[in-house]
Amino acid sequence: MVHARRSHSGFTLIELMVVMVIVAMLLALAAPRYFGSLQKSKETALRQTLSVTRDALDKFYSDKGKYPDSLDVLVSTRYLRSLPVDPLVDSSNWLLVTPDDPAKGAVSDIHSSAEGLGRDGTLIREW
Repeated sequence: MVHARRSHSGFTLIELMVVMVIVAMLLALAAPRYFGSLQKSKETALRQTLSVTRDALDKFYSDKGKYPDSLDVLVSTRYLRSLPVDPLVDSSNWLLVTPDDPAKGAVSDIHSSAEGLGRDGTLIREW
């Protein structure tokens, strides 16, 4: 009696389902860490952008005796290389703070226009 040999090519449905479950479990563990680190890096970039822009505002005030009329003035006078972008909202729409005395210019500080709380629990608009 001769037995025919069958060649097995491919995977069974059970094997494929086991692999899919393992991949899903790995994604469930990795995804929150990825998105958390992405948010953390955006907040770090925002804090750095605010620091550099505020430093440029202070230097402009020190040199000119008044604050600029807009952020574009900082770029045109080479205090900044380009208009800063808020990484949380991906735009250049900043909340501009005017000085107490209008004769001192129009922009003495900036804040992010992003809504919500940062990872440290503080309002992002108050940074």
